[in-house]
Amino acid sequence: MRRLVSGRFSLALRNVFRHRSRTAATLLAIALGVSSMILAGGFVHDILAQLGEATIHSQTGHIQLAHQAYWESRSRASQEHMIDNPTAIAKILATEAGVEQVVKRINFVGVLNNGKRDIGIIGDGIEPDNERKVGSFMRYIEGRPLENVDEDGMVIGQGLARALNLNIGDRVTLVISLAEGAVNTQDFQIIGIFQSFSKEFDARAIRIPLVATQTLLDTQAVHVLVMTLDQTKETDRIAKAVSALVAQQGLQVFTWRELSDFYEKTVQLYDAQFGVLRLIIFLMVLLSVANSINMSLYERTREFGTVQAIGDRPQSVLELIMMESVVLGLIGAGLGMALGCALALIISTMGIPMPPPPNSNLGYMAQIKLDPLTVAFSGVIGSSATVLASIYPAYRASRIVIVDALRHGI
Repeated sequence: MRRLVSGRFSLALRNVFRHRSRTAATLLAIALGVSSMILAGGFVHDILAQLGEATIHSQTGHIQLAHQAYWESRSRASQEHMIDNPTAIAKILATEAGVEQVVKRINFVGVLNNGKRDIGIIGDGIEPDNERKVGSFMRYIEGRPLENVDEDGMVIGQGLARALNLNIGDRVTLVISLAEGAVNTQDFQIIGIFQSFSKEFDARAIRIPLVATQTLLDTQAVHVLVMTLDQTKETDRIAKAVSALVAQQGLQVFTWRELSDFYEKTVQLYDAQFGVLRLIIFLMVLLSVANSINMSLYERTREFGTVQAIGDRPQSVLELIMMESVVLGLIGAGLGMALGCALALIISTMGIPMPPPPNSNLGYMAQIKLDPLTVAFSGVIGSSATVLASIYPAYRASRIVIVDALRHGI
């Protein structure tokens, strides 16, 4: 049996390369289809990877912890649902393997006044030096980030700076309402204007030192503990381990994907678009290969009649044609995978300048992110399309009447 299969494979391989020009055209169609899927898939993977890192390192961090009531209300109310012992909990979390750092934040809402007009803002009280790794994707178009020595420093989003006509060195007044109904105010100096990936965030966001925020609110508690990790891919594992550590404190853990609704919707959109693209490429390869196989089988009609006349069964003809298609599909898919990977590496070396996405301020340099699963799946699609394209022509050739086949072309 093994010898028979080996013999059929050898014969199929010789038949495939009998018509070199047609075989080359067919292989080119398969290879281009497979490489196109690899490049498109790699491009989408890179977009999602960069968007994920931008989300993590401009707003959310990898993991956030807060009281369950805070997550349920999603409120930035100044003194509600706060963590009373943040430093002790942060030290425990920092001992978990794979954790880079744990930083404390207070979220608040308030009003910012430039002496002429007021505008509502959302704010974060942060630990300036520790927060730099979390906010590494923020780009400062003017000034600089906060530092621990900036007791009355403030950084604001680009959109907010435009709305209030603020520049570096200007002084503003921040007004925050306390839970008891009282109002606290403090003057700050603008030391930095930033851009993140979100225009909406930049239009309302400010950041001030955590110490100044705690003074304004007269508290030592915080709303959220933000964790950054050594590797993003470890997020789910560490989140599960952290949940067990803080369960007794009544804290609930959320990952960056759960905190970013925009990212999840973007993933769904690109998955749908890439699925349609795969279907289109699959159909293009299928039609191209079907046309080539039909032409080849038409020219070999007398050959099939002859082999059946000397004793071969119709099933043998069908098996031979299908074996040829398998060989053609495997070679074409292999060439396409090699071509796609090579082009991906070349394009990634040069980079693809991209404009800012919708609702974003920042352009970026895209690359082709090779994913083994995408490469393998693209090869499977290319080879499968080749085999499927040959099923009906092979069946038709195996059922041809011997006499009619021998008279073909006479």
